[in-house]
Amino acid sequence: MDIKISTLAGKDAGKVELSDAIFGLDPREDILQRVVRWQLAKKQQGTHQAKGRADIARTGAKMYKQKGTGRARHHSARAPQFRGGGKAHGPVARSHEHDLPKKVRALGLKHALSAKAKASSIVVVDELALTEAKTKALVANFAALGLSNALLIGGAELDANFKLAAANIPNIDVLPVQGINVYDILRRGTLVLSKAAVEALEERFK
Repeated sequence: MDIKISTLAGKDAGKVELSDAIFGLDPREDILQRVVRWQLAKKQQGTHQAKGRADIARTGAKMYKQKGTGRARHHSARAPQFRGGGKAHGPVARSHEHDLPKKVRALGLKHALSAKAKASSIVVVDELALTEAKTKALVANFAALGLSNALLIGGAELDANFKLAAANIPNIDVLPVQGINVYDILRRGTLVLSKAAVEALEERFK
């Protein structure tokens, strides 16, 4: 699959051939869902914690005698049914992570890239670099390219000026190629790849 290469200013800079093994698959929603769920589970802090009856600072003595009162049988006031008692089956601090095979993760990335290619939502630029870190100039460049909601993937090292200029623009994310992931690809409307990023991806999946 051939795709046009643009400069940041929106000018033509040639063509590049995208591998059908990476960008030409028929996207499968089930694989994308598995990978996104795995990513979001890893991001969860898992620090939620409620106090159970064992954690409540309250007397553990029997509330009143077992027989003769005509009332229900109770023991500790720390029981969940009482005001000030512990929470029954409350959340506890834990990890939400679960395993996902490496091959499924790799396949998910290919399917996410293919989904963007199929929707004609991939833009390839020659390089993501600026001579000076000016947000206003970069916003004008994005307007020329028709970008308002995009994920930009650079090479192994991001240009410092470009990273600074893009940091304050809403709905624009910038990542090095080693940080590319399914969730970020799918949450943004357009995927912008630098020429170096395309080469790195094809090398990675060779």
